[in-house]
Formats: sequence, C-alpha cells, structure tokens
Amino acid sequence: MIQTLIDKYCQALSWLMVLFLALMVVMVFGNVVMRYGFNSGITLSEELSRWLFVWMTFLGGVVALNERAHLGTDSLISRLPVAGRKLCLAVSLMLMLFVCWLIFQGAWEQTKINWDSTSAVMETSMGYFYASGLVFAVLAAPILLLHLWRLLAGHMSESELIGIRESEDMPHGNPHP
Repeated sequence: MIQTLIDKYCQALSWLMVLFLALMVVMVFGNVVMRYGFNSGITLSEELSRWLFVWMTFLGGVVALNERAHLGTDSLISRLPVAGRKLCLAVSLMLMLFVCWLIFQGAWEQTKINWDSTSAVMETSMGYFYASGLVFAVLAAPILLLHLWRLLAGHMSESELIGIRESEDMPHGNPHP
C-alpha cells in the first residue's frame, strides 16, 4: 500500500518533469529564434529554464531512487553471501537517509537565508530555488525508509539486495517485484 502511494507520487513527479522539460524546450528554442531572427530575446526564459532544470533534476532523483535506477556497480556486492549483501544494503540505506537529512538541513538553511533575496530577472524569492533540496529530501526519505523496513522485516528477495541494477538487468514494467 505504501509502495503504491510512492509509485503514484513518482508518476505525478514524472509528469511534472515532462511539463518542466517541455517548458524549457519552448523557452530556450523560442529565445534562440528571437535572438538570431529578430535580434531580441526574452530575458525571463534563461533564468526560468535554469530553475526548472534544477527542480527537474531533484525530482528526477526521487523517481530514479524509487525505480532503483541510479548508476552504480555491483562487482563486489554480488560476490558477497546473502548476509553480507543485507548488511551492505542496510548500511547504504542508512547512509542515504543521513545524506537526505544533510540535504534537508542545508536546503532549509539556504531557503531561510535567501528567502528575502530575489532573483535577478524574475524578481522571485531565491528561497523557492533552494526549496528544491527540501522537496527532494522529504520525498526521498519515505522511499529509503520503506526499503529499510522491507529489508529488516525480511520482505526483500535476494535479487533486491543489490541496490542498483545494470541497464540490461532492469525489468520491463514495474521495478518493484
């Protein structure tokens, strides 16, 4: 049930990223055409595209975490016995939760510090820019906690004990067996 909820918010994030990417393409392409064709441009498009890219990167990180699609290598872990794989996965999940906490703390401080600062072109609070790290940490933590709980409760199969997948090994369809 929790995994279903996580899958649904990741699907919503994927659609939001599609929207962000479409907006970026339209703005950047439109700006290029205007600069070369009409010797003008839309100054807002450059800054907004950069903001959308940052947000899209953090949201994509959440989706990739859920699909276990981040880059990695399993040459050492795959040679360990099951108990060693479980230990390594538990340690890596706890370290990732710690990193989420560090990202949350840093993004929170940056959001507070920059809340009254405005961006050069859009004149919008820079706090929104740094809030992307907050959103990442808040959305990534439940995924990591669910993986940790499933590991500790013994609900993970042996094939799930390796935290990454090579592109050839990715199942077609649902990444959660």
